[in-house]
Amino acid sequence: MATAADHYESLLAEHYTWMLGGDIEEAAAAQADLFRELGLTAPVLEGAAAVDLGCGPGPQTLALASLGFASVTAVDTSARLLEELMEFAMRSGHHQAVRTVHQDIREALPGLASPDSLAVVACMGDTLPHLPSSQDVQKLITDVAKALHPGGSFVATYRDLTRELHGPERFIPVRSTGDRILTCFLDYQGEDTVLVHDLVHTRHADSWKLKTSSYPKLRVSPQWLTDQCHAAGLDVRRHAAGPRGLYVLHAVKQ
Repeated sequence: MATAADHYESLLAEHYTWMLGGDIEEAAAAQADLFRELGLTAPVLEGAAAVDLGCGPGPQTLALASLGFASVTAVDTSARLLEELMEFAMRSGHHQAVRTVHQDIREALPGLASPDSLAVVACMGDTLPHLPSSQDVQKLITDVAKALHPGGSFVATYRDLTRELHGPERFIPVRSTGDRILTCFLDYQGEDTVLVHDLVHTRHADSWKLKTSSYPKLRVSPQWLTDQCHAAGLDVRRHAAGPRGLYVLHAVKQ
């Protein structure tokens, strides 16, 4: 069984933009719409800075840059996805605002931002459940609260895996096109963890090849995450189901 970082490096990174629909500009526009809906439009402070934890190919990084943030630092463990992000940033004209950091997100914030310095910290696309333990999630939220300036926003999207699925409903089609099929299925490992098995079929000439990998994912409940935000001094403004089956969490530093 791989770690989440190893799983992405060995299997999912090369397919990740395709998983998002294949059009990163369209994905970035959807994220920008979400940020506007949450009130994260033109930053009040000149030179406002944001950090995107677990950025992947960067739809939310590009969205923040398009909304006027002068500095958006994108952090991920996948060098391949960071390279893709910079290619997209160059193409969209936002490369001057974007910088990439190849690092574990659990260790990133204290070294990237001084206390009370950031306008936004984003952690999107089901990144929080990829952390190894609930203690890691707690620490990350504490680091986020320290890094945000008063009135700054923490935005996260994630899947609520606390309801156990049974039988065939454990098999989840992610995306399929003429040359690629991604399916996952879930094995529940007690109250806190689910083992995610990803199966990627790719067409080569007249045959199909299968590549698989598995990794553990945390079962994080909305109420528990709300409690962690409150404990860290973050006021939860929105916490509800959103696009693509993901919960949307928006919390503001008091």
